[in-house]
Amino acid sequence: MAGMFHWKLHGDGKTLGPGEVVEPNERLTWPRTIEIGAQHVVAMFGATFLVPILTHFDPSTTLFFTAFSTALFLLINKNILPSYLGSSFGFIAPITAVYSAGKGIAVASFGILCTGLLLALIGVAVQVAGAVWIDRIMPPVVNGAIVAIIGFNLAPTVWTNFQTAPDTALVTLFAVVLVAVLFRGLLGRLNILIGVLIGYAYACVRGQVDFAAIGDAAWIGFPRFHLPHVDFSVLPMFLPVVLVLIAENVGHVKSVAAMTGHDYDDQIGTALIADGLGTTVAGFGGGSGTTTYGENIGVMAATKVYSTAAYWCAAGFAFVLSLCPKFGEVINSIPAGVLGGVTTLLYGMIGMIGVQIWVDNKVDFSKPLNIMTASIVMIIGIANFQFAISDVQFNGIAIGSIAVLVLYHGLKAIGRATGAIPKAPSAGADVPPSAPSAGEDEAAQWTSPKDVRGPEQTSGPIAG
Repeated sequence: MAGMFHWKLHGDGKTLGPGEVVEPNERLTWPRTIEIGAQHVVAMFGATFLVPILTHFDPSTTLFFTAFSTALFLLINKNILPSYLGSSFGFIAPITAVYSAGKGIAVASFGILCTGLLLALIGVAVQVAGAVWIDRIMPPVVNGAIVAIIGFNLAPTVWTNFQTAPDTALVTLFAVVLVAVLFRGLLGRLNILIGVLIGYAYACVRGQVDFAAIGDAAWIGFPRFHLPHVDFSVLPMFLPVVLVLIAENVGHVKSVAAMTGHDYDDQIGTALIADGLGTTVAGFGGGSGTTTYGENIGVMAATKVYSTAAYWCAAGFAFVLSLCPKFGEVINSIPAGVLGGVTTLLYGMIGMIGVQIWVDNKVDFSKPLNIMTASIVMIIGIANFQFAISDVQFNGIAIGSIAVLVLYHGLKAIGRATGAIPKAPSAGADVPPSAPSAGEDEAAQWTSPKDVRGPEQTSGPIAG
């Protein structure tokens, strides 16, 4: 264990030459490492705090569990896989649905806890059996559809917040998009945080911010923890989020591997286990579910510093901030108009990440299997189809996630049984060069008369 916390000093620890990178087992001088750790906190700050703001969770508690989950992730992955675990946007929709049903935070926490347990169990299965079967169950057309409806399903919530103060919402939205195109580097990446600050300042001028709770809060104190309340009826709304968490974690591992040149495939299982356990503990204590963060990948890409020591510093910063209740009340005071503005972009971006998965993996929508599967699921998610069985309520995300798996694999099985979809050749079969290999599960999809491009791409990172 002691050797895990030893990092080799990179060069003189002060400078990086052209093309040089700091490996995960290396570090710069501690002042520089601490500075980079602070950058990681700033990078994840805007997105991580939006989750508790939008879901009525306590911001300080949420921040506390992001620090805990990050430390747990680094420990389980033996300090060789750099990552910060921030609040997952995948939980916003089911938590919102729980509130709409008149149930409280404790019930939502139970859903988060169970989702974390399921993710950890899947991680164990991946560690034992390998990650190949994830691509089989969740090919790009399936994965992209699930991620897309997580974002687009929240559109009505955006409009509700937007209407409370349209002027504030517009100022916030314009600030967010303009900062992204006016500034380069880290400042441009912090467009959400800066846009929210500008919107907040405008809301203060307009008298839309209530400062009473901020004045009453202490400067130092523990976060507000609470235990979950068992309610199995909410699980159909929460458990589909595990598919999003899998995609985000696999995407993170693949992205870090691409940046560092290391093969991290053996860490996919432990990454899922770590995030699953972190989310479980967060659900048990009243925090939001966690996931690997693309914002921090951006910091690594910009600095070329992949040192896990910087992530330990980031976790330390987050932990210290979580012990300031006054800071948490400042976050809670952000008015609905500001939220309406920033989420107009943010929820749309979540949905478009699903579309990006389709584009990156060259999903061919001229094939009926792909277009029918995606079309049905998108309507289910955006319109928020709902039905109940006894006391169990299914919302658009739950129904859509189930539908996409049943439709894709069911239609493919029927198509192969009838011969409409050619069967993949058995391993080792003598096939011509133009035929799909045995491992290309996507290659033998339902073809159309226009299809002249050959097999779809199925390898490569899954966008998180």
